[in-house]
Amino acid sequence: MNTFGEKLRLTTFGESHGVAIGGVMDGFPAGIKIDLDFLQSELNKRRPGRNKFATARDEADKVEIFSGIFDGLSTGTPIGFAIFNSNQKSNDYENLREIFRPGHADFSYFAKYGIRDHRGGGRSSARETAVRVAGGAFAQMLLDEFEISIKSGVLSVGDVTTSLIDWQLAQNSEIFSLGNESEMKELIMQARKSHDSIGASVLSIASGVPAGLGEGLYNKLDAALAAALMGINGVKAVEIGEGINASRLKGSQNNDQMSQKEKFLTNHAGGILGGMSNGEQIVIKSHFKPTPSIFKTQHSINLEGKDTSFELRGRHDPCIGVRGSVVATAMIRLVLADMLLLNASSNLTNLKKAYGL
Repeated sequence: MNTFGEKLRLTTFGESHGVAIGGVMDGFPAGIKIDLDFLQSELNKRRPGRNKFATARDEADKVEIFSGIFDGLSTGTPIGFAIFNSNQKSNDYENLREIFRPGHADFSYFAKYGIRDHRGGGRSSARETAVRVAGGAFAQMLLDEFEISIKSGVLSVGDVTTSLIDWQLAQNSEIFSLGNESEMKELIMQARKSHDSIGASVLSIASGVPAGLGEGLYNKLDAALAAALMGINGVKAVEIGEGINASRLKGSQNNDQMSQKEKFLTNHAGGILGGMSNGEQIVIKSHFKPTPSIFKTQHSINLEGKDTSFELRGRHDPCIGVRGSVVATAMIRLVLADMLLLNASSNLTNLKKAYGL
């Protein structure tokens, strides 16, 4: 599937070493002010070649919009856009034409389709996530109308973590670190210098989310968020609220007791109860595996199923969780915007308001 969302739908296209990547956003309401500077600033955060902590592939990631906007406002028709690739080095992958890279989607794509694009993974490349970041930026323009905000930062790199969360630091950090930035940077550079990679975890907070977003049994808000985040390249686990720690607690410890004054006295649930938002901050952790592209000799098999060994060439992130934090924000934006639109017809009162009755 190449389309994400129920009411607000983002369809993406393109490959890492193709002419362009792009998307079509459908279901976006008319009359929303389109902030192109904000859109580009979000893409710049994820843009490769930003600094020494990311891949050296230097793409401008300038978005071109083809439809759905007139006089600075959304028209309600599909928003079509593209980001043209300009800095591919496809020859770096020539030795992989008949080899499956460990940790990558090469083998599973070939098993499914019987053909694969060996140049950077083709469609399975994280290059595609730039389109999701653009889509998430459009979604934020809708969320701004309801004062809903999402922020993400790197909580840990390898075994270096932080308990003191500093969002101001994350905003200015080259690696979006929430704390212990120098130690995190050192670990990333150690991995790079040793021709290896390192994993990371990302903390995301959604604020201002009204109670009641989420679709009951089969499109629960937490399930939709987890699916969206697990769909990011390299994410292997997602926690909401207490997450895995909830399995160690008693009900008396995990329940968020309530009062007339403060509603919820704690937020172990992470802002979601019964698959619907409860008005508290939504708290999510995403865990990224180490970048599978490493510059060490590795053992694999070729298209004929025979044993082989190889050394990777090319340009790759030593820690995908860093730029992945930007994508996490985008996916949460898309889910919340979609849920906001779905909720508009959830009951008769809402429906009558839409028609001024």
